[in-house]
Order: sequence, then C-alpha cells, then structure tokens
Amino acid sequence: MYKGTITKRLECLIHIIYWLLISYFTFVKNPIGARFSVPDLFLCTYFIVFIITFYFHYLIVMKKVFKAFNWKRLFAGVFVSYLVFTFLRFFFEQIITKLLFDRVNYTSVNFLNYMLDNLHYSSMSIILSSFLWFVIYSIRLLEYNKLILEENKNTEIKFLKAQINPHFVFNTLNNIYSMVYFQSDKSLTAIDKLSQIMRFTTYESQKEKIKLSDEVAYIKAYIELEELRHQESLFVDLKLELENEFEEIPPYILSPLVENALKHGAVSNSEPIEIYLKVLLGKLIFKVKNKIGTQKKDSLGGIGLDNLQKRLEIHYPEKHQLKITNEENHFTAELEIDLK
Repeated sequence: MYKGTITKRLECLIHIIYWLLISYFTFVKNPIGARFSVPDLFLCTYFIVFIITFYFHYLIVMKKVFKAFNWKRLFAGVFVSYLVFTFLRFFFEQIITKLLFDRVNYTSVNFLNYMLDNLHYSSMSIILSSFLWFVIYSIRLLEYNKLILEENKNTEIKFLKAQINPHFVFNTLNNIYSMVYFQSDKSLTAIDKLSQIMRFTTYESQKEKIKLSDEVAYIKAYIELEELRHQESLFVDLKLELENEFEEIPPYILSPLVENALKHGAVSNSEPIEIYLKVLLGKLIFKVKNKIGTQKKDSLGGIGLDNLQKRLEIHYPEKHQLKITNEENHFTAELEIDLK
C-alpha cells in the first residue's frame, strides 16, 4: 500500500497517541484531583489480551481482508480475531494465573456462556483496531488515488513529447534511406520494425495495461533496428522464459532498461548486452547487463530510469525490487515484480 504522508514513523506516533487516549479514559477518573484507577490482576490480563488481539487484527486480519475484499472474508477475519481473544483470555486467566497466583477469573467455566461472554469483551478490541486501521488506510488510499491521477497526466505528456528518442528515429531513417538507395534486402525489414515501434508508442503506450508479449515484441523490434543501425547482429544476447506471455503489465515497464543499455552500452560481439526475462508462477524477473560505453549520454532519450522507478512505486507498491549496480565497468539492472 502506498505510504504517502503517513510514514511508518508517523503511523507509530499515531498508535502511541491512540493508546495514551485509551489509557487516559480507562484509568483516569478525576484529572483535576489526580485520581487514578489501580488495575487488579484480571484487568491486567485483560489488557494484555486486548493489546495482542488488537495488533493481531490490525497487522494480519485487516491486511488479509482488504487484499481482496468481500464480506465473507471480513466476517471470517472478525471471527478468527474473536477466537484468538477467547483462547488468549482462557490461557492467561484460567491457566497462567492459576499457576502463578492460584487464582482464576471464572471459577466454573461453561463453554457456551464463556464464548458468549467473550463475544462482548472481544468486541472493543476488534472494533478499535478496525477503526484505526481503516482511518489510516483511507487516508493513504485517497493520497494514492490522487497521485495516480497526477502521474497518469504527467506520463501522458511525457509520452506525447518524447515517445521515441528523436536521434534514434533520425539515424534509423537515414539507415533505411541508405538501404533503399543501395537496394539492400534489409530495407523492408527495417521499415517494418520501425513501423512496429511507431505503432507501439502511438497506441499501446496510451493503454493502462498491455500484454507482456506486446512489450517483448517492442523490445525485439528496437533491438533489431539497433543491430541494423550498427550493422552488427550479435551484440545483444536475449533470453526469454515465459510461462504466460499474455500476462498484463503497464507499458514501458521493461523497455526503458533495454533502451538505456542500447544507448549507453558498448556495442561489441565479443561482450554482448545480456537481456534475460523470466515469468514463472506469477513472478517476473528481468535483468539487463551491459558494458559501459564511452559515448556521451543523451539527455533527450526515453522516459528514463527515474521515471521508471516512480511508475513501479505506483503500479507495484511493495511488490517490486529494482536493483541498479555499476561495478567493474559494467552496468546491471535487475527488476523483480510480484504479478499476483
């Protein structure tokens, strides 16, 4: 879930204030006269169970329920939290206190009465936990939706302004012109590849999600055009292991890493650019490795790695890892995405 202004630190501070308020209204009877309630043994055990159930419901149940919300999951989650509360209360008040203090809270335990009684006592812990979680979740959701709208607008503008590196287009057109002039049998292939790229950047890039195979086709066309431009055909080593090529992903999630390697990497048959894509069991692994070239970086090209990182945060919050390393004159980008 997108964190936004409510960071982990702020969330912890909210919890501290929350518990201070609960403690104040529970134990302070008269703030002016400084009168406080002194908790007895079973009030202490109740609060221990209360706190454990509160965070079990907050950290586990609510996350599971709202991961794919439906009313059955909600009622099942509440019931599980109720059972946890009841079990813990029995454990602390009927077993632990008996061993340590030779005291029990219920001298005679009737199963049905005990379950009904704890239905009342557990409700406060579950309701307060749900309330706090839902307030924080709602704030984050509102901020996240606002960010999505703004990012979509910004991304659309960037795509319209610089969908393809202009230098790449000009160089490709010059190469195609030369091929046609000298009647090369590769000229039609080059025109076809360029049309594929133009079609992708004009139409597919405007979609929220595209098939993985479409992104792969765009990458292949881009590579083949670069090979034609450099007049070398083996300087890219592309390996694919796709369990499901119809898996849907946002456009330009993979290709910026390839474009970056082709623009800034050294072109060499002896040390090709390595591109590896694997999709298996709902997990995507993408790795691009290239030897760093000596050419000057082109500031006009692509949507850039910074923009890619922002888009990954939006589309796959807490479900991705992008690792960039620059060692021994080699640049490596490794991307993992949980597609589930």
